[in-house]
Amino acid sequence: LFGTLIGSYFYLNFGSHRWPPAGITPPEIPGPAIATAVLVGTVPFMVLAAAAARHGRRWSAVRWISSAFVIQIAYLAAQVLLIRHDLRDFTPQGTAYGSIYFTLLVADHAHVLLGLLLNGVVLYKVARHGLTNYWLIGVRGLALYWYVVAAITVIVLFTVLSPSL
Repeated sequence: LFGTLIGSYFYLNFGSHRWPPAGITPPEIPGPAIATAVLVGTVPFMVLAAAAARHGRRWSAVRWISSAFVIQIAYLAAQVLLIRHDLRDFTPQGTAYGSIYFTLLVADHAHVLLGLLLNGVVLYKVARHGLTNYWLIGVRGLALYWYVVAAITVIVLFTVLSPSL
């Protein structure tokens, strides 16, 4: 999915005389970069949660996942505000740039939202039922999911900020 979206972004970029089109200012770097750094900063929390689960430390795993959960919610809230800001300047319907820009961001943020839902399920199940072998694998799978989402988010960040770099 993301390979196709990123490929489309650069295909449209190379086929365009100006990227982003006239009337659209290139994206600002600090806000999205800081937000992405915050999301990537939750990866060590997930590493520690998986390690705690592997060693049978249920409540330690719950605390690490909960800490990451709060920060990931803040990340998503900040990104929603950044998208709202961008929507004041241009829309997905206005240009090919707007269409692929917002599609990339919404696809990435949808994966973050899915991760938040997974966090909630795993937190509930581990807190309620303990660290059975099934939920140990669930914690490890959740951690892996966040490693991949963080990596994809970094790639999406560099893609959408490429006109400003």
